[in-house]
Amino acid sequence: MQNRQPNSSRRSFFSGAATVGAAAAAVVALPKVVPSDAAVAEPARVAPEKGGGYHLSAHVKQYYKTTQL
Repeated sequence: MQNRQPNSSRRSFFSGAATVGAAAAAVVALPKVVPSDAAVAEPARVAPEKGGGYHLSAHVKQYYKTTQL
């Protein structure tokens, strides 16, 4: 009885092809990101003298939307 093992280069080729196919499918399935005009239209704020200065910006609002269940 012969113990033949598959050719490793052939196996790696098919493994690589499957990985590339899965990556291509993931790129197609992901939603497209459209830049928001609201973030560009926001005026620049002056930094407070003693630090701090948290404010609710469009970026922070977008983050809060993504964390909601």
